[in-house]
Amino acid sequence: MQNKKNFYIDGKWVAPFKSNDFIVTNPSNEEPYVVISLGGSEDTNKAVKAAKNSYVTWKNTTKKERLTLLEKLLEIYNKRSEEMTVAISTELGAPLDWASSAQMASGARHIEDFIKRLKDFKFESDFDEGSDSYITYEPIGVCGLITPWNWPINQIALKVIPALATGCTMVLKPSEIAPLSAMLFAEMIDEAGFPSGVFNLVNGDGAGVGSQLSAHPDIDMISFTGSTRAGKLISKSSADTIKRVCLELGGKGGNIIFKDSYPDAIRDGVRNIMSNSGQSCDAPTRMLVEKSIYERAVKEAADEANKIKVDIASKKGDHIGPVITKIQFDKIQSLIQSGIDEGATLVAGGTGRPKNMDKGYFVKPTVFTDVNNEMRIAKEEIFGPVLSIIPFETEEEAIKITNDSPYGLGNYLQTEDKEKARRVAKQLRAGVVQINGIAPAAGTPFGGYGQSGNGREGGVWGLHEYLEVKTISGWK
Repeated sequence: MQNKKNFYIDGKWVAPFKSNDFIVTNPSNEEPYVVISLGGSEDTNKAVKAAKNSYVTWKNTTKKERLTLLEKLLEIYNKRSEEMTVAISTELGAPLDWASSAQMASGARHIEDFIKRLKDFKFESDFDEGSDSYITYEPIGVCGLITPWNWPINQIALKVIPALATGCTMVLKPSEIAPLSAMLFAEMIDEAGFPSGVFNLVNGDGAGVGSQLSAHPDIDMISFTGSTRAGKLISKSSADTIKRVCLELGGKGGNIIFKDSYPDAIRDGVRNIMSNSGQSCDAPTRMLVEKSIYERAVKEAADEANKIKVDIASKKGDHIGPVITKIQFDKIQSLIQSGIDEGATLVAGGTGRPKNMDKGYFVKPTVFTDVNNEMRIAKEEIFGPVLSIIPFETEEEAIKITNDSPYGLGNYLQTEDKEKARRVAKQLRAGVVQINGIAPAAGTPFGGYGQSGNGREGGVWGLHEYLEVKTISGWK
């Protein structure tokens, strides 16, 4: 079993102040594979102090100096990409091919894009031609970054890179159940030569290090990705110090499929939700289908779900892996059973492990039809490979059903009618709307409405999250 008990604080790997071992389990075989430490207040305070001390000089580095270090980091990341793939595959249970092409690759894409945005970013300028007022953007300060397990390096890159780019210093608390990728990333930061104290990593859980960062008087900003429940607690904990809080939380995406959608829209929708074993906050877990094609859609969705293979993470190939923990597995099983109990029609999957899988947190790719928006499977974020299909008759009804949710992270729609697509997209209350399976371009903002959070990550919007804006009059 790997020993990863140390934290990265002030440019060094250091032992925790007090021993507090935490055993992390491989979701593919339910066997322990690494022991880490859960930090305490002494560790958190030490990391925050290091970040605060380094901020004094790091905030005054030039854009060129920061770009040089980020470009070095990208070079190291690409060189060690295979290590990152294996780390993510092991901790998350992501099949190796998916861990490489989607998970690991997302980190490289974000580093590349933030380098591009930073090169073009103006940190100061005249307010208006002929004006005596001047506008400057300055780093907000010391940041607490709390990242999830489902897209580990993706979320680390979306937080750490813009914080570094804008001149902030930070303490990262990755998910304690997926620690390897974050610790490998800390090694890369160290290898790139970032000054001591600029980046710090302390492992811990939400009740411990997470809460300590949220309430800490020397933390100027919290950026959190995770559950809506935890996001509410972080907001409350941060309120006393009026720190900035950026939240990317849960989702219950709607995927509206009109009768004039492209031929593979149903099957693509099923594959979308099943990818990453359904553990994506913006997954289109509610499929809304126009009634005239509903019967065909049900058959295609069931057929596609039954074609999806489930297997261990260490195998290459086109399959999905387990969900991450027994707690997650049990929650998904309970929600699948609730769908059955509430009268939805089960057309694929169901409770229990797939055949021939006697251990590991594997869930059957599951599809329910005849679902209404009042059922738990339509309202709650399941975070597993479970799809609910809901019929609709009119465009207005589809919009109403999709928006009838406290969440608003990612919605989707499929139609060959461009004008209808644009009209409907503008009516959907979500931070991102994808038309006809076309993913957003690199550098576009990502974030949610309502209980899916606030703030935006990615591109120039991601840089702005870590900046204060200052007006100086009488400049000239």
